[in-house]
Amino acid sequence: MGVFSHREEDGFEQVIFCEDRSCGLRLIIAIHNTVLGPALGGCRMWPYATEEEAVQDALRLAKGMTYKSAVAGLDYGGGKAVIWGDPKKDKSEALFRALGRFVDTLKGRFITGTDVGTYPEDFVYAARETKYVTSLPVEYGGSGNSAVPTAKGVMHGLHACMQHRYGRESLQGVRVAVQGLGKVGSVLVEMLLAEGAQVVATDVDDEKVRRVQARHPEVQMTGPEEIYDIDCEVFSPNALGAVLNDQTIPRLRCSIVAGSANNQLAEARHGDELHRRGILYAPDYVINAGGVIQVADELQGLNPQRVEHRVQGIYGTLQEIFRLAEQEGLPTYVAADRWAERRIESVAEIHRVYA
Repeated sequence: MGVFSHREEDGFEQVIFCEDRSCGLRLIIAIHNTVLGPALGGCRMWPYATEEEAVQDALRLAKGMTYKSAVAGLDYGGGKAVIWGDPKKDKSEALFRALGRFVDTLKGRFITGTDVGTYPEDFVYAARETKYVTSLPVEYGGSGNSAVPTAKGVMHGLHACMQHRYGRESLQGVRVAVQGLGKVGSVLVEMLLAEGAQVVATDVDDEKVRRVQARHPEVQMTGPEEIYDIDCEVFSPNALGAVLNDQTIPRLRCSIVAGSANNQLAEARHGDELHRRGILYAPDYVINAGGVIQVADELQGLNPQRVEHRVQGIYGTLQEIFRLAEQEGLPTYVAADRWAERRIESVAEIHRVYA
């Protein structure tokens, strides 16, 4: 499907391709919807196999950010930046300053920060060229690592899932299969263990596996492909997207799917399949909103107590979505989409009045 076909089907406002050959930057900025406010979304850096794969990821992630901000009650739209490159080899000061220059040309229409493959320190360089970046290190006036509020939000979401499915919030003795031990997944493991959960984990990066094993030998490690076959209460995707698909869903041996990865459903119909199988799915952009809540708050003047309060609200939001899904006989992902779309539509009506 071409870019204009996506524009027609999913309502994208703008897709920008940027290149700076002097530093090797190949950048795609996708802006999905700005009804609620300027597009807010992180910058991912990944060695995609093809340009088409990079474009598809940018588009999917940008649309997800629209819905994430809407459900989280934020006055921001959805966008995403994707750098086509290897974060282990291709980073440089010049590359992130060039990123900042391109972002600055949009004059606040798009605001970006960290995502997979990028860190707060990278955006210290970008911030020399634009003020439209967030999730900077604390020592540079930013809110720091957004992985912590993201993981906290996932934990609140897990409590909501447990309450809805089992009538109790406690994770004591609950077996959780954690896929991905990156910025969020590794923090999530710490929190799960602190609550008495039994953790089985995996990552495609052996170094990340070794780091977690060194700190927590009680965590059972398994192979990246075997994680889908683990007998557990919760399967928690915390790596890349599209992991819930035709091949993996039949293998799941869990009653709950809840994790921080974006775009977990390869296609919408896979949410229908989870529903058909009786697996409670916590829509990804609802449960993983802790990070965007923090970076949005940073733009307003960071208030840690306000961030904590809003992240705790993920519990109640999920409970409302689960109730709506049950009342209307919907898969949970559809209920979440309707929640987001209703808010966007209501604000769009308000914005018809010229101010």
